[in-house]
Amino acid sequence: MLLSLTLISLFFTPGLSLECYVCSSSTTNEQCNSNTAECETPLDTCMTSIDILGIAKAIVKQCASRATCQGAASTASLDENGNGNIVNCCNGYNLCNFSGAESVRFHVSLLLLTLAVVRLLSL
Repeated sequence: MLLSLTLISLFFTPGLSLECYVCSSSTTNEQCNSNTAECETPLDTCMTSIDILGIAKAIVKQCASRATCQGAASTASLDENGNGNIVNCCNGYNLCNFSGAESVRFHVSLLLLTLAVVRLLSL
């Protein structure tokens, strides 16, 4: 009986939705973090996409499904000059996509470290 009531309450309990920072195309993280949105089902992930070309940067933040964000992240890449696209996915807490700039620094550092290791191994 208790198990049945628990299962029924799960179906009728409103789900807690995730809140994300959203922006369509900003040049700075601060501009992006001026708007928020509550993600509606099935959008359960905050997605940050950063396009980089030289010193120019375009940041897009939005609600997405986990599968969509992970798919975009798996195809994102930077070239040897640091140009390209980075996608970051998070869903651990509200407004988890606060810092897109730190994500760029982390991914660029990781890319450079990977390139250095590959270069050392090829010697």
